[in-house]
Amino acid sequence: MTVEDSTEPADRPRRRPALRKAALATGAGLAVGAAAVAAEKYAVRRARSRPDPARSEALAERPGQERRVASFDGTELAVHAVGPKDAPTLVFLHGFSLDLTAWHYQWKHFSETYRCVLYDQRGHGRSAAAAGGDHSIEAMGRDLKAVLDALDVPGPVVLIGHSMGGMAVLAFAAEFPEEMRGRVAGVVLANTAAAELLKGMVSAVGARTGAVLLAALRRLGSDPVRVHRIRARAFAKQADVAFLIAMLTNFGPKAPPSVVDHVVALAAATPVEVWTDGLRSLLEMDLSHALQHVTAPSLVLVGDRDRLTPPASALAIKRRLPDARMVVLQGAGHCMMLERSEQWNRVVEEFAATAVARWRDSRSAGSKGRGRKRQRTSA
Repeated sequence: MTVEDSTEPADRPRRRPALRKAALATGAGLAVGAAAVAAEKYAVRRARSRPDPARSEALAERPGQERRVASFDGTELAVHAVGPKDAPTLVFLHGFSLDLTAWHYQWKHFSETYRCVLYDQRGHGRSAAAAGGDHSIEAMGRDLKAVLDALDVPGPVVLIGHSMGGMAVLAFAAEFPEEMRGRVAGVVLANTAAAELLKGMVSAVGARTGAVLLAALRRLGSDPVRVHRIRARAFAKQADVAFLIAMLTNFGPKAPPSVVDHVVALAAATPVEVWTDGLRSLLEMDLSHALQHVTAPSLVLVGDRDRLTPPASALAIKRRLPDARMVVLQGAGHCMMLERSEQWNRVVEEFAATAVARWRDSRSAGSKGRGRKRQRTSA
């Protein structure tokens, strides 16, 4: 009894503050969680309420008939071509976790005057899984060569790559440099990095956030189970998480909501092995050596709100290309060909026309020079 009387008063001052702190901590945690959920819902509701001129567009539409093309290792690629067959050719290469429908506004516009060739990258869209699990950028560069050869695409050709697609163009140039002096008239590298992809991303979002992002991406690249679990949660029906992530990473502040939804749907349909193997390939990529081989005239395009391949990455590419100009679209994010299609198309159209004209002039001058040489020889 004495012990109980002596210990109970001593315990109460210690236990009550502890309980009070626990209650306060729990309440604060609940408040923070509720606030985060409310902020998330508000952000999504606000984004979805903005004007959406893209809502009436059939963004998933595919141009013309699908053709299956076997690449160097047997991987079957889903290829589409639309537009006049005797016109100059534009070849479109989409980015990571997208498919050829990311070029909806481009083939709709350019197919009136150009032959547009589009295809799903290996493991993406309707293309087959990569043979042997090869999701490397180098394999994608060889895929581009296979498509050009299978469709017997003559010059002049303008290669247009977005993000990972631009990296595939660089890999193509490194392995087949003669193409840059042959049928390739020009190259468009949109929202692309040649190396140190993570470093560019970290600088765009800040050191502290970048360190967290770096660690998360490295874990994702080596853990298929984790990727599958995260995807299941993020892409769950009516989930707002994926929408917000897409808005923050791929778009500027005024992107049409239906365009964001389309990108989310494409990402959700991308196989897990692409997210692991393909992501690892991107993180390890270094194509700096390829830039010297892009001898055709080049256009480097980037949005000033691009957090994945920021303007600094674009400028680093532009400075090392032999013949390049750079354009920055204000207020645009990583998928600016979707969110700022009219402005994007105008810039690319001007470049393509100039590149094709230069290519034809050089061929004409070359044929005249060969003709004069033959005349001197016969004389």
